[in-house]
Amino acid sequence: MIQSPDPFSGASDAAVLVAFAHGDGQAARVLTQRLLPRVLAQATRMLANPTEAEDVAQEAMMRLWKIAPDWRQGEAQVSTWLYQVVANLCTDRLRKRRGAVSLDQVAEPEDGTPSVAAQMQTHARMTALSDALAALPERQAQAVALRHLEGLSNPDIAQIMDISVRSVESLTARGKRALASLLEGRKAELGYHDDRPE
Repeated sequence: MIQSPDPFSGASDAAVLVAFAHGDGQAARVLTQRLLPRVLAQATRMLANPTEAEDVAQEAMMRLWKIAPDWRQGEAQVSTWLYQVVANLCTDRLRKRRGAVSLDQVAEPEDGTPSVAAQMQTHARMTALSDALAALPERQAQAVALRHLEGLSNPDIAQIMDISVRSVESLTARGKRALASLLEGRKAELGYHDDRPE
């Protein structure tokens, strides 16, 4: 059976989304293949819980399908819009966890398969980080997560959060100081030592 060429090869995410809005079912499959892995990875890093991350990723994609008919090409990148939705959904979940975090699953190990003790320590660190992020003001938590968990640049974060780059720098600086303060008393417990320069 001869496979037909991908009609969206080389097309932007926005163009594929517009095609979906006009009833092209294949466009939905193509866009899901392109975007879902990135959305899921972002949610997993922010929440440290694969089950919750899957829920967030599905919710974000559902929101994308809902706004598809109103999408205006050229105003924003689809991926940037999705990052914002995922960040907001994750921040909401982190806030709801305050004081009651129970992460039942450890993120899958890297290729080297760390020891059980190392996995437990990683789990403890991720739980502590999730707790601390949930204790921050919402905008600080979002800026810190996008910068230091997602590795996005300050201009990208500014676009996602609809604020200036200077505001991003201020939020991330204050957020990092607040996190350091919240985690200060737990360094030994979490296996951190003062030999890691900032």
